[in-house]
Amino acid sequence: MPESAAVNSMFGRIARRYDIANRLLSGGRDIAWRRRLTAVVLRGGPRDVLDLATGSGDVAFALGTAMPGARVVGADFCAPMLAEAERKKASAPGLHSNVSFQAADALALPFPSASFDAVTIAFGLRNLEDRARGLAEMRRVLRPGGRLHVLEFSQPEPWFRGIYLFYLRRVLPVLAGIVTGDRAAYVYLNESIEKFPGRAALAAEIRAAGFTGVSSKALTFGIVALHEGVA
Repeated sequence: MPESAAVNSMFGRIARRYDIANRLLSGGRDIAWRRRLTAVVLRGGPRDVLDLATGSGDVAFALGTAMPGARVVGADFCAPMLAEAERKKASAPGLHSNVSFQAADALALPFPSASFDAVTIAFGLRNLEDRARGLAEMRRVLRPGGRLHVLEFSQPEPWFRGIYLFYLRRVLPVLAGIVTGDRAAYVYLNESIEKFPGRAALAAEIRAAGFTGVSSKALTFGIVALHEGVA
């Protein structure tokens, strides 16, 4: 598992270039993945939503726009990333009035038990120092029947694996180094993706945290998966 302090420092270094790097390195697919997540959350009609590892706030803003009657809280433990989220919110006054941001460690959430109808975490679960503890915290802050939505990198379909690993190991760090000036951060990204469990193994971890009705959907040849579970 990655060390929290190292992850915090890494995201702090790349915060200002994070969004443009995401667009470039995913070929724009991150937008489609986020739309898919938002559509699934919307179906549940939640009133209170917590977006963990919110980063620069893209998922929180998408949820807030899709559900103007809901309260959306974006939480992250990296201050420079939260500053980016607040800057983006300030650039569109009134547009995201139902979205707020708060500093929070996913391993010890500063929210009462049973405070949210939905918890989302997009591309942040693999960065937790203790996934089991993080998942337990997510379940704790969900109301009974509330839903967890995990959008995360996964293991690709076998026919695509060779191509994907070449991109992760050889292409992505070079491009990221040019865009962000921090090649090392994206070497970590590559390594964290390669080590992360596939869909079945992650689903088992979510069940072990006490969630029921766990399901997963592969996206883009399996390189990303959307997992859901009920508290």
